[in-house]
Formats: sequence, structure tokens, C-alpha cells
Amino acid sequence: MAAARDLRATETAGDGGDDAIEMAKRHLIQPWPYAGSVGAEARALIGEGDGIYITDSTGKRLIDGPAGMWCVNIGHRREELAKVMYDQAMALSYNTPWYTMNAPSAELAMRIAGHAPGDLSHVFYTTGGSSAVETALRFMQFYNNVRGRPEKKLILSRGGAYHGSTYLSASLNGRPRDRDWMDGADDLVVKLSSPDPFRRPAGMNLAAFTDFLVDQFRDTVARIGADKIGAFVGEPVQASGGVVVPPDGYLKRIREICRENDILYVSDEVVTAFGRLGHVFASGDVFGIDPDMITFAKGVTSGYFPLGGVIISERLLEELRRSNHPDAMFGHGLTYTSHPVGCAVALRNLDILEESVLAHTREVAPYFQARLKTLEELPLVGEVRGMGLMGCVECVADRESNDPLQLDKDVGKRIDAHCHELGLLVRPLINMCVMSPPLIITREQIDDMVGILHEGISRTMDDLRKEGVWRG
Repeated sequence: MAAARDLRATETAGDGGDDAIEMAKRHLIQPWPYAGSVGAEARALIGEGDGIYITDSTGKRLIDGPAGMWCVNIGHRREELAKVMYDQAMALSYNTPWYTMNAPSAELAMRIAGHAPGDLSHVFYTTGGSSAVETALRFMQFYNNVRGRPEKKLILSRGGAYHGSTYLSASLNGRPRDRDWMDGADDLVVKLSSPDPFRRPAGMNLAAFTDFLVDQFRDTVARIGADKIGAFVGEPVQASGGVVVPPDGYLKRIREICRENDILYVSDEVVTAFGRLGHVFASGDVFGIDPDMITFAKGVTSGYFPLGGVIISERLLEELRRSNHPDAMFGHGLTYTSHPVGCAVALRNLDILEESVLAHTREVAPYFQARLKTLEELPLVGEVRGMGLMGCVECVADRESNDPLQLDKDVGKRIDAHCHELGLLVRPLINMCVMSPPLIITREQIDDMVGILHEGISRTMDDLRKEGVWRG
């Protein structure tokens, strides 16, 4: 596949792209590289963005199906955000958070707290999603140390989960390929089953599957001991795991078990927050839960500036303030914590979301889901699932076994290559294609996107048949 990746990069190189591609191959290490091409790889070169579209170096305009990486929520080339960046940088480009502060960070914390469920009222800023999850876990450790419970540190996570790329946050990830060659803090993490209804045991209905997941969680707490478990971390919808939407009521029941056993519930909303499901936060407004902490990033600035954070329950902070260790220090912070430019951008981004984009998302989401669902007429497609403006097309070898392993493992990349030629960028995940377009997408643009995806999958089916890989 290394040759195919190099070919893809070459095909997207125009007059202005050749130099960039050569420089990348000589000097740039791409994220998530393979050993066989690390430090010698170039990827599809993107030159411009406008609204829901991006343009590659050949001038081809593409629908930005993944919205960057789940993040360009209000679309590309929003002049009002660019102006905010300029104005704030000209006023104050940076201040050290160790012993000073800036006004945008304080105002944004107040605005975010106003949207958060329950008593989540205080914000700690980070630089992105991985550092947000890392911060939540380090806060859990600090919290239990101060309360005299140094043994209460284990973390519950799930199969299919994705929580980041730092050492501790990556240790929570439940996708096998993420950990095949990477180390992790395995002594701190306990993995539970993915809440994926499509992969539930044969013959088990949804109610029974939900009971199985809840019973497994409760039994795990009983077996290990609640006095040893500090936190459960879960995405409301498992994003990079394939847009796994949990069964109804599952999250509420897990939340209750956490509350009963004094286990901190961390809702990882790095993807689902700031409009992806039609609300600023999905935990309360969509799923009816009030976590102890919520992590966020990506859509908080619509990808225009790196920013993330953790919203923390007032109850937890009050317990720390009442403790017998007032001098205990939460020894954690980042150089760019509370960055004034990032916080200023997030404030304007939140204005735009509140003014119209959240309502628009809720209005077009049912149409988006219905149109994607029509792809199930294609025999290569095992299931189309999603929520809000998140969707996944999962391809299978056959619908009796729902087995993806008999297919070429790069079927998602094959579909993406065809869609790229047709005018759509797709997020390929092995046998899956994930779609999470900018929230400003219209019904007509949804029709265009689904039409291209239909043709891309059809062409991939033809390829697989010709190669004898698939007989569907």
C-alpha cells in the first residue's frame, strides 16, 4: 500500500504542489505512519478551503466529508474567525498561565459552563483532545490522592474507544491496531466490551445486549473493587471506532453505577461537543447524563486554532477545598493553557453556533441520516449508522456473517480514492467510511455527498469482483 499512497500524493500534486510533496518526503513525519514509509511519505495535498469544500493542489474541489478531523464545524474560510485571530494577536498574542491570566479565557469558561449539564462549572484549558483526556485522568489521580485514597486509580474504558495519543490517554484506546506496536499503561486500564449493537452476539436483541453491557460493567466493579477504580471514560458516541451509537438507556445506567460506587464519570466529548449532535454538549441534552467531567476540543474553535479543555464538577472542587491538605498542588499545566487567541476564537465560534448553526444542524440531521441509510441497498454495505451529523458506512464480506475480515482490509481507502476522483473526501477506517461534514451543509449538498459515496462504493464493488476478492 506504500506505493499506492505515494501514487495518490503524486496525483494530487500540481504546479504548486511538487515542491511541498518533495519536502514532505524528505523532512516531514506524518501522523500514524507505517514503519515502511515513515519519514518518506507525502499525502494528498490540500491548498484551500471554502464552506464545506476543500481544493487539492490540482484544483479539484472536494466536499470535506470528515470536516477536517470532526472539527471544521462552521466551515472553512469564515472571515469573522480570521479577524478575531488577527485582532486578539494584535492586542495580546500570549500570556503565561502560571501567574497571569487573560480576559477571553475567563469569559469563555463562563460561557461553556452555562451550556454544561449538572454542576459542571469550571474549565481547565488544554491544547487539544488528547491533552484534555490526560488532564481529566491526572485530575482524578490528584483528587483521590488528596482524599487519602491513593489506591483508587484504575480506569475503565471500552473496546472500540479512541481517547487520544498521549501515553495515558492512548492507553484507553480500544482499537487493536492502535496498540499493536505501541506501549501503554496497561496496569492502570481495564477494558470492557464495545457498546456496538451491530457487533452484538447473534440472536441477542437490543434489550438483552444492553443488559449484558450493564451487567458486565457492574460485575467488573464488584470483581476489582470500587475502592480501586477511579474513573470511567467513555465517548457518548464512539467516533473513530466507527460512529458507534450506544443502545438507548445504556449511558444512564452506567452513570448510575459510577455514582453508586464513587467512580468519576468522564464523558469524552472531543467529537460530539460544539454542535456535532446539534447541541453544545451532548451528554445532558442528547443522552440525559450529568458526568463528573466532560472533555472537549476540535469543534470548540471549529479547527481554526488548537484548543481543548476539561469541565469539572463543582462538587469535586469543593471537596478539594474542604480537604485537610490545602497546600496540595495539582501539578499540571501546559505552556498554551488558556491561550488568549484560541479562547477569543472559541468565543466567536460559539456565537456563530448559538446564532444559527446548532438549530440548522438539528433541522438537517434527520435528512442526513435518512439519505446515508439509502446506501444499505448496496450489497457491500452491512450497516449505515449515525446520529446528528455523524455517520458511518460499514462494509462487510456478506450480510450473514457481517464479517469484514474476508474483505481487502483497505476497502475504506479504495472507496475514498474513488470518491476523491468524484469530488468527495472520505474518512476511511479499514472496512468503514466515516462522514462528519461541516455543520453548515445543506440538503442539496447532502444529496451530492451521498450520490458520490454511492458511486464510489459501486466502483469499489466492481474492483473487488474483478480481483476475485469479493463475489457479492
